[in-house]
Amino acid sequence: MFKKMKFMLAAGAAVCLATAAQAETLKLSHQWSTSDVRHKVAQIVADHVKEAGVDLEVQIFPSKSLFKPREQYKPLSAGQLDMTIFPLSYAGGQRPEYNLTLMPGLVKNHDHAARLNKSAFMEDIEKIMAEDDVITLVHGYLAGGFAGKDGCITKPDDVQGLQTRAAGKAFEQMLAGAGASIASMASSEIYNAMQTGVLQAANTSSSSFVSYRIYEQVKCYTPAGDVALWFMYQPLLMNKSKFDSLSEAQQKALMEGAAKAEAYYLDEAKKEDAASEKTFADNGVEIAHMTPEEFDAWRAIAKETSYKNFVENVPGGQELLDKALAVE
Repeated sequence: MFKKMKFMLAAGAAVCLATAAQAETLKLSHQWSTSDVRHKVAQIVADHVKEAGVDLEVQIFPSKSLFKPREQYKPLSAGQLDMTIFPLSYAGGQRPEYNLTLMPGLVKNHDHAARLNKSAFMEDIEKIMAEDDVITLVHGYLAGGFAGKDGCITKPDDVQGLQTRAAGKAFEQMLAGAGASIASMASSEIYNAMQTGVLQAANTSSSSFVSYRIYEQVKCYTPAGDVALWFMYQPLLMNKSKFDSLSEAQQKALMEGAAKAEAYYLDEAKKEDAASEKTFADNGVEIAHMTPEEFDAWRAIAKETSYKNFVENVPGGQELLDKALAVE
């Protein structure tokens, strides 16, 4: 009897060990604080996977605590990192095609961005990712606008001769084409540069405009509205081999969580733009909305500068650009 009980206990322990061995922990890295919308997107996926009870956990490392902001794609591709929320253009040095995901005038508004995410253009981007052993779980674009220290910026003529900060090289090329003088700096440096008179205009994301309190330094704000020039693709990515190694139930839980997170991401991105407009208005800053005609004028300059540069320097760039522009 004692021997039988001993055997049963040993068998039970073996089952427990086997179950524990099946449990998988995925590491997810990103550069933002836990209050940021991108962290919340990751948390939705992590929470859903946990609730699904499929022996899978997503451990989130926020605030660049695991990898530096621009240094996450390579470890993800190499399998040293499982998941990341990542501005894809950061990896434009490795894959120049990704620079098209931060290109002026390519995306008009958030609903247009959502259509672009399901287009032949995005399929081509995902084929390139697959070559690097990377897949997309959650698509998402965030928008931005302009702020002027002394006046409003809605059309190309408005930046003529102004010392302007742009978010991304393609935007610098377009603004220079419109006659602006370019000052390259991090978005965290905009406030001080405006305060000291070094900068007269700036272009960055809606959230950065608010978090860095740029409303204290400017006269006019052009938020992302019905149309906006600045959209940056910032998806939740995963190592493909790691995803393929998971059980069917674990993969299903991840995809269900991702679908829920993607819907949230789109809704919250729109809210961020509206919230930034309200914050600037509440602080006495004039609000100016860009018209579709002004958007088209900017895009015409982008075609002669940013788009042209992209096509000349990226093999197959024209075909990829055409696919993006074909999305209505």
